[in-house]
Amino acid sequence: MRAVIARATFALVLCLSTQTVLARTVEVYRPPAEAVASAHPIATQAGLDVLAAGGNAFDAAVAVAATLAVVEPYGSGIGGGGFFLLHRNGADLNVMIDARETAPGAATGDMYLDADGKPVEDLSRDGPLAAGIPGIPAALDHITKSFGVRSIEENLAPAIRAAREGFPVNEKLAGRITASAHRFSPAAKAVFLPGGMLPSVGDRLKQEDLAQTLEQIARKGREGFYEGPLAKKLQQGAYRDGGIWSLEDLADYRIKEREPTTIQYRGYEITTASLPSAGGVTLSQVFNILEARDWPPAGDTAARHELIEAMRLAYRDRAIYLGDPDFVDVPVERLTSEAYAQELAKRIGPKALDSDDLEVASLQAARARGENTTHFSILDRDGNRVSATLSINTWFGSGYMAPGTGVLFNNEMDDFATAPLVPNAYGLVHTEANAVQPHKRPLSSMSPTFVEGPRGVFITGTPGGSRIITMVLLSSLAHMNGLNAQQAVTAPRFHHQFLPDAVYFEPAALTEDQQAALQARGHELHSSSRRYGDMQAIHWNIRYDTVEAASDPRGIGSANVRATRKD
Repeated sequence: MRAVIARATFALVLCLSTQTVLARTVEVYRPPAEAVASAHPIATQAGLDVLAAGGNAFDAAVAVAATLAVVEPYGSGIGGGGFFLLHRNGADLNVMIDARETAPGAATGDMYLDADGKPVEDLSRDGPLAAGIPGIPAALDHITKSFGVRSIEENLAPAIRAAREGFPVNEKLAGRITASAHRFSPAAKAVFLPGGMLPSVGDRLKQEDLAQTLEQIARKGREGFYEGPLAKKLQQGAYRDGGIWSLEDLADYRIKEREPTTIQYRGYEITTASLPSAGGVTLSQVFNILEARDWPPAGDTAARHELIEAMRLAYRDRAIYLGDPDFVDVPVERLTSEAYAQELAKRIGPKALDSDDLEVASLQAARARGENTTHFSILDRDGNRVSATLSINTWFGSGYMAPGTGVLFNNEMDDFATAPLVPNAYGLVHTEANAVQPHKRPLSSMSPTFVEGPRGVFITGTPGGSRIITMVLLSSLAHMNGLNAQQAVTAPRFHHQFLPDAVYFEPAALTEDQQAALQARGHELHSSSRRYGDMQAIHWNIRYDTVEAASDPRGIGSANVRATRKD
């Protein structure tokens, strides 16, 4: 029955009206409730507790992010990075906190190649050499001091408590430890395989070293992590075991406040992550192409076909042009222009395009799983909001933990182009625009997003590697078409990322007739063996003065709404 409902739900997305309506009148309102949706119930409760204690959405975001680092170590962590999209209500302020990792100062463009110039398998994914300089600790400090109303000690208290007192291992964590144990460094094994044994569901996982690291950040802010004794432990551990971090790399790390990308589409304003996230440019291109084609056309198959082709063309440009804007001159204005969208739209015909014919060499690489990273969404009593997507990249990042720190290192260096057109862990390819350079930030798919318009405010985002952008796209279309938050996060998904040249879809996303119709148009289809993503969303309906929060049923998270005023 759920599959039938899901198919019917997604069919609504493809019927989005072209009616133009007025957007964005939300700043003068305050919601009747506050809400938190995250990938783990303990993290959701941490955010709600901070709100109940008088904190705002930004304080709650710090608490949730830090707690997720403790209870969801396979997806995010203090040793990783991410993007926080913040909105301060009443001030019309949208800002993206770029806490993306940076390449170490000793990084080189050929550091993952052998003597013949060929990539060394897993060198950019396993061990400390795969790790960029983390951004999360700096972000927690900056957000608290610049946007919060509580102290960082108060905001980190729930995470410290969860690390020191422990929490019950759930089936998801136990399974991912089992699958990843062979990659763990000795310090990581000591934490996640206590006594040399795989944990069972219900066992209590304690992380004393991580608790002490969080306490250092609580006492000293960013300096507690990037300078002093803890920084030395991180650097010495990495260097001893094959990494290239320096103390200068750590001391010099800074977050960046960036202007988010804003997209206008049929009366809705979509605010999302800007470079070095690929989300803003890619979503802009897809929405512009849809507008140029007056999407959707008549017919269910034609609508899906055109949406898939728009994904293909936008991801092609992602591979060619996008990178860290502080290092690469990305032609954002041209790529997101209506004139360029018209050019791309004209390429779409009744048959599927061939990615081999779109000016980038062909290769076959289908590794995308769409289960890593984490996301949370928050709305507070004043209408402030946060959409944040954080990551250490693949499960447990590099698998490396610096002894005495409890910090799992990311493997985000794999998000660079280790060599032109060599696929990363998610099958994505890149060109020189995303090549490794010292202190550069690798291109990312993380796309925390706000959608504002006649239905109020929709806060959305998800983990999922290369599939993040298309999941955010589909959830935004679902919201615009009238679906509630739970329907939007539940609806089945499909995805095309240019290379590999195939449509990947969840089992419930396409009926057999729809599959046959798309194949007749020339699409290669691959049904995913499992559902992917873990979307967390909140809908504040201004017209009806309601708030709804939804956690993706594909995950184990929770979403809670708490009334803040009496009617």
